[in-house]
Amino acid sequence: MSHFETGRRYSYMDAESTPLREVRIAAPGFDFECVFREEYACIVRVISRVVQDHARAQELAAEVFWRLSRTPKAQGSRTSGWLYRTATRMALDELRKSLRRVKYERLFSFGRPPRTPEELYLENEEKWRVRLVLARLKKKDSELLVLRSNGLSYEEIAQALDLNVSSIGTLLRRAEESFRKEYVRRNKT
Repeated sequence: MSHFETGRRYSYMDAESTPLREVRIAAPGFDFECVFREEYACIVRVISRVVQDHARAQELAAEVFWRLSRTPKAQGSRTSGWLYRTATRMALDELRKSLRRVKYERLFSFGRPPRTPEELYLENEEKWRVRLVLARLKKKDSELLVLRSNGLSYEEIAQALDLNVSSIGTLLRRAEESFRKEYVRRNKT
């Protein structure tokens, strides 16, 4: 089984060189490679700031771009916003998964050796507290805060989350207030 490029499509071939099926790679007029080169580093940075693992951020960024290649509706003038929204959601999902994993590992770690000093240090880090609070907030609030903390303008945030630009300030203020309340509630001691 092999494949070859014909224009913007890849055809899969069997041993007799008869096409088995064609898979459309991108919408006509959409330059995937150009978008990838322009946005990849920024998407990795957004994800990395949430998951705190650069290698995992690269894997998730690759999945974001794979999804872009499979989503024709996202290919066009709003691609950048779609990429940031998808990257933020995937990063927050990954954060929630890792928090669940840590929770269950603690529950079932009766006979395990004590944690290393590095693990204890990481648990006490301010970043850990922030990530924990982000994972507990509403999805929209978390997305707003993550995108703004990555330096996106109100216009870029509005495009990424498909919101009205004039409402971003109010929504951010509410998200920050929710974050503050949750942070104080979790860290009273």
